[in-house]
Amino acid sequence: MASEMKVEVVDMEIIKPSSPTPHHLRNLGLSVFDQFQPEIYIPVILFYRRSGDEVNNNRHCLFAEKLKLLKKSLSEALTRFYPFAGKFEYNVSISCNDHGAAFLEAQVNCPISKILDKPEFSILDQLLPTAIGSNQSEAGYLLLVQASLFECGGLAIGVRICHKVADASTFSAFIKHWTEMSLGSAISRDHDVHPAEFSVAASLFPPQDFFNSPKPTVHLPKDKCVTRRYVFDASNIAALKTKAASATVPKPTRVEAVSALIWKCAMEASRWNLGSIRPSVLCQAVNIRKGLSGQAENLMGNLVWCFTAMNLESELDYKNLVVKLRKGIEVYKEEHPNGVSGDVVMQTIKESGNLGRQDVETYAFSSWCRLPFYKANFGWGKPAWVSIRTIEFKNMIALMDTNDGGGIEATLTLKEDDMAMIGSNKEFLAYASLNPAVI
Repeated sequence: MASEMKVEVVDMEIIKPSSPTPHHLRNLGLSVFDQFQPEIYIPVILFYRRSGDEVNNNRHCLFAEKLKLLKKSLSEALTRFYPFAGKFEYNVSISCNDHGAAFLEAQVNCPISKILDKPEFSILDQLLPTAIGSNQSEAGYLLLVQASLFECGGLAIGVRICHKVADASTFSAFIKHWTEMSLGSAISRDHDVHPAEFSVAASLFPPQDFFNSPKPTVHLPKDKCVTRRYVFDASNIAALKTKAASATVPKPTRVEAVSALIWKCAMEASRWNLGSIRPSVLCQAVNIRKGLSGQAENLMGNLVWCFTAMNLESELDYKNLVVKLRKGIEVYKEEHPNGVSGDVVMQTIKESGNLGRQDVETYAFSSWCRLPFYKANFGWGKPAWVSIRTIEFKNMIALMDTNDGGGIEATLTLKEDDMAMIGSNKEFLAYASLNPAVI
């Protein structure tokens, strides 16, 4: 299908904030968590099928109207999320100079059903405005958008944001505000984010001199890997939760049940291919806003750390792995009731090195579940599908809700031989489907 589909970018425009950023807000210091993030771009693609009233209308005229609305509302949203229109200054600050965001317009020579029937990453990448491994010098902007019109009238909105300025929670808040601007929400206009909500993180978690360098701060393992999309539907997750339940964890969450199964099967694959048993660590990203007092849930930027679960046993028991996950988050909450300090970040780096350690098999999980991306209505309904991507480095796993809200899509990046083992694992395939149709 990749050879049949063509995405042609036909226009590019720079969108600036609708109101200039005040002089006193033009330099935004990074927090230690911003500094720690690699300079990569995190992606999301929102897919919208043609609505009923578009059937008998000119799709190009309607697309032009949508583009106009998207650009106008994006400009308004950038006034509130002003750092997104700035420039990243090494690993110290963001110059909020109204540099702008890139907005690309593209045409696709197939119906949107071609994507939704069998998503392929090689095609999805063409619906995004820059590569995930890009840095600012290559991308040119901290925020980039690509609106792609399908020949059926369907629309894909691909957005990439530099990880230095946003985690998934901030990214979601931005998309929410952008849609509210598109719908003309009086509520959103009357309750703008206070400037402090961007600068508070740096005051709570000051930057560290160690990170004040243009060099990468996180070293990720590079191996010959492949990425696959697996879907756990609601009924299979319900069965998994029953299987995972124990006296210690009587009611496992959806994410715990799915994560533990992926971890178990990935460890089995790795051990088989290595011919030996290594200690295995699961690192799960945690939104630390939930542990802070006051209005911390509104703080912007990167406020993400992780909890860990370790497995040293030779026998892999599914229920026991779920218990380890639950224990990991409980220990994290006990040790960091008021958030994670910069000293903890530094100490963790010194103790654990990086994700490429050869003596430990590390799996990095990030869950976007329950973030309201599926509520992103710009004026033509909610998305039929929301696609996210994991960083394409070894043992990266990203979780996202399915469009019905009950299932979970898992994007796995593993070594080729490990992925081959996962793909033939009967226990795994009893609950997960390889790249099924979206609708």
